[in-house]
Amino acid sequence: MTGQKLAQRNYYGKALAELAGKRPDVVVLDADLAGSTKTSDFQKVCPERFVEVGIAEQNMIGIAAGLAASGKTAFASTFGVFATGRCWEQIRLAVAYPKLNVKVVATHCGISVGEDGASHQALEDISVMRSLPNMTVIAPADAYEAYAATMAIADYNGPVYMRMGRAEFPTITPEGKKFVIGKATVLREGTDVTLIGCGQMVSFCLDAAEKLEAEGISAEVVNMSTIKPLDSQAVIDSVSKTGCCVTAEEHSIIGGLGSAVAECLCESVCAPLERVGTKDTFGESGKPADLMVKYGLTADDIVAAAKKSISRKA
Repeated sequence: MTGQKLAQRNYYGKALAELAGKRPDVVVLDADLAGSTKTSDFQKVCPERFVEVGIAEQNMIGIAAGLAASGKTAFASTFGVFATGRCWEQIRLAVAYPKLNVKVVATHCGISVGEDGASHQALEDISVMRSLPNMTVIAPADAYEAYAATMAIADYNGPVYMRMGRAEFPTITPEGKKFVIGKATVLREGTDVTLIGCGQMVSFCLDAAEKLEAEGISAEVVNMSTIKPLDSQAVIDSVSKTGCCVTAEEHSIIGGLGSAVAECLCESVCAPLERVGTKDTFGESGKPADLMVKYGLTADDIVAAAKKSISRKA
């Protein structure tokens, strides 16, 4: 079900480099991590519209806001923990409140950052960004979708937070597929349980669906790459059919995709929900694959959650 493994940040850089030639209003800012976030791809082809702020992330957001207020489309990038933790007040007051055209695109999110440890593993970034008025929150499923989402948010007028991982993820979306903000995609039809994922967990949902099929359980898989605004209708349509649901995210179950889907279900379809994600904890240093196992973020964990959700049906 999945294709070759590619890094989302590489395709983010590719998209920025293409935007350099197409969009004279696009400016890119980074905080001493251009080689890691791949904003260096834009810098190489358009150095006059690239701002290297240095290790001053809060200042980066302020500069991005000023550029946006003057008519530019500003992309500001750093690691997720810095973008949403260190810069939260600046994003809240300088970007979200005035509804400026700033795209905060963070890399190295989630537990799969690995050996960098708890200090660099953003597990609450979706939650804090989702709580901000006017903020759109996106977590692409793979590299191809990261490219398409970058192009889409460049055309969107308003604040956006987009999170990406560090590691290479399996590709699951067709290359060249247009990204529509706020629209979920059903990747696999099913009748017994709905699996809703974001980021690399979507590929694990597909793997889980195959494991469940081998046991006679039909799972529907939904890629919820836009977490805010949530595609509530897609949730309602799928869960109305299957009767139960599992969410999967490389993020805390508090305030992220699982919380968003829970809110939707409470207001519409009353159905069992199980959430796969980190359980109110910080991460630790270790090999990415080992950490995914330790913190319950594997296809097998999704299978177990699906069976539990099915067992709770009325």
